[in-house]
Amino acid sequence: MRAPQRPRSLATARTIAALMLREMSTTYGRSMLGYLWAVLEPVAGIMLMTFIFSFAFRAPPIGTNFPLFYASGILPFMAYMDIGQKISVSLRFSKSLMFYPGVTFIDAIVARFLINALTFVMVAVIVYGLIFLVFRLNAIIDLPAIFLAFAMAFALGLGIGTLNCFLLSSYPLWERAWAVITRPLFIVSCIFYIFDSIPEPYRGWLWWNPLVHIIGQARKGFYATYDGAYVSPLYVFTVSAVTFAAGLLLLRRYHRDIVNF
Repeated sequence: MRAPQRPRSLATARTIAALMLREMSTTYGRSMLGYLWAVLEPVAGIMLMTFIFSFAFRAPPIGTNFPLFYASGILPFMAYMDIGQKISVSLRFSKSLMFYPGVTFIDAIVARFLINALTFVMVAVIVYGLIFLVFRLNAIIDLPAIFLAFAMAFALGLGIGTLNCFLLSSYPLWERAWAVITRPLFIVSCIFYIFDSIPEPYRGWLWWNPLVHIIGQARKGFYATYDGAYVSPLYVFTVSAVTFAAGLLLLRRYHRDIVNF
């Protein structure tokens, strides 16, 4: 008599959990030092930029606190960049496990997305908490608006990362090309300034950058007086859904060729 098979949903959950544990031990090590570095990296970046720009400007474009202004831009930006980069190499990272029948490319993508999204939520809570504690800020924040901003960043990272997972695995030159294409994003994503201060026609061009909407949404959450009427979550989620669907379709068709290459 054949043993009863486990439900596919349970097997998938166990596989994703195992891949997440592997990701934790590989990326962050078996000690807390790996997670400590994940927190120290954005903190060091915020401190450096605060030190530099405090000499050039008397006050940030919004509010009076430099660290909060730059953290409201940098952390959503880093969330997108980190998740997109990690997911783009999911098949490469778990290639040796793809030969097992119980492990699929979707399991690898979901596991990397979940562990990195949860890690970045922890990082954001710690960094923002430290800023409010150290500088004794008494700001009125909109938590749902902040959550929406990070949901947009995570969704965009998942979509772009899934599409790049196919492109990077199929076309090695795309990895270098993508690095060149995305290098200016740090400057053109409204991290150091606000979208409203950009003159036309450049403001209209920048609107098409989804990261501008993500960072604008985050600043709506941290600054009650900031309107951010240009922000369109629908646009960001549409770009995320289209790129995610395209990536899944391409990976479903070619993932075996990529793994066996």
